[in-house]
Amino acid sequence: MAGSGRATLEDVARLAGVSRATASRAVRGGELVSAANREAVRRAVADLGYVPNQAARSLVTRRTDTIAVVVPEPDARIFSDPFFAATIAGVADVLEDTPKQIVLLIRSRGGGNERLLGYLEGDHVDGVVVVSHHREDHLTDLIARSGLPAAFVGRPFSSLGELQYVDVDNRMGGRMAAEYLVSTGARAIATISGPLDMSAALDRLEGWREAILDAGLDPSIQYEGDFTMGSARRIAARLLAEHPEVDAIFAASDLMASGVLSVARAVGRDVPGDLRVVGFDDGPVAPDTDPPLTTLTNPGRELAVAATRMVLSQLDRQEYRAPVILRPRLVIRGSA
Repeated sequence: MAGSGRATLEDVARLAGVSRATASRAVRGGELVSAANREAVRRAVADLGYVPNQAARSLVTRRTDTIAVVVPEPDARIFSDPFFAATIAGVADVLEDTPKQIVLLIRSRGGGNERLLGYLEGDHVDGVVVVSHHREDHLTDLIARSGLPAAFVGRPFSSLGELQYVDVDNRMGGRMAAEYLVSTGARAIATISGPLDMSAALDRLEGWREAILDAGLDPSIQYEGDFTMGSARRIAARLLAEHPEVDAIFAASDLMASGVLSVARAVGRDVPGDLRVVGFDDGPVAPDTDPPLTTLTNPGRELAVAATRMVLSQLDRQEYRAPVILRPRLVIRGSA
């Protein structure tokens, strides 16, 4: 062992019976290292108490071993919406067996993105997974210019730099929701969309509208929410007062659909007897509403896993498939 008493990578390689290059690759995450050699290095690291010198390594590799998960939303929404928890868990799943760690970057309390954008421009991270971006947050342009390996969970508005993304087919999901409600006999079908500065909300609304028109029904009963339960409660009360003839509502997130259910109960509308409700996400709230929520799947964890693998592939200059588009699935429960 080195005279300083601190184990070196050479000590690890010697004890594991492998070359220094193999030991280095194994310590970095096991790329191109056999399972047997990876285990031998792991044992040597544990026996010697070896700790990599990250500062020296960063000077050589120009890597920080940090992946940013960028969620340009207020903290109140991030910590109340299960979709965000699922996406962060998906990133963590992929990075668990690598030396890379996560840094979570969210919108500041002032509502702007200046600090967030400055951090990304400061060479603090190796790559970026962006979740839930808006048209006016300018993240697409900034990340395209930065050259950082990046992937968006959700279709980016800008194609500058051929930004890569993973998404569920939101347009198909909106269509499937409307078609299902039509098939149950509903004829006055309203929708509460998400915020229309987000591609997911626009695509779900467009799919719903296409199916309503194809069925020869009126697509004019549409209101804009913000994917939160609170917005849906306010809107649903107004919607049902202004349009008592409505017999079905497609709410573009499960949280909004849950808000619709609570308002329907309060005003004496029977679900699904005289009002059918469909959501979108199939998150943890869906089976626990009263009645349980019929909804479309939006697998945040799976989307984040795909996006993180896309970023790692870009870092390693490997081939990767992009964009990745998942097909939503209709989950029928008691609300429709």
